[in-house]
Amino acid sequence: MNDIDKKKAVDKRNIVCTAVGKNFKKLRIAANKSQETLAFDAEVDRTYISQIERGVGNPSILTLANLCYALDITLSDLFEPVKIALKPDGVARRVNPSKTIQKPAKSRLR
Repeated sequence: MNDIDKKKAVDKRNIVCTAVGKNFKKLRIAANKSQETLAFDAEVDRTYISQIERGVGNPSILTLANLCYALDITLSDLFEPVKIALKPDGVARRVNPSKTIQKPAKSRLR
């Protein structure tokens, strides 16, 4: 991997995901579990564990809860040392495209 590819990989990382990933790795090592063992216990792929620890993966809360269960910790233990607050980035939020105008139902009477 050359320097340009490394910079692109780093740019995709979110500081919150990176902080959670570092703490997750620390807790996994403290529990004396390998990535493979933890992945088997939590029923996820080993490469996904690696992505989470590097801050590249963006797991759901349910996945994190399963991983914490496999490590015998709580979600609050995982997030406790993460003291980050981010301001909104100013990106326009998506509008809900599913909102449709309701047409009155046609009468079956003629």
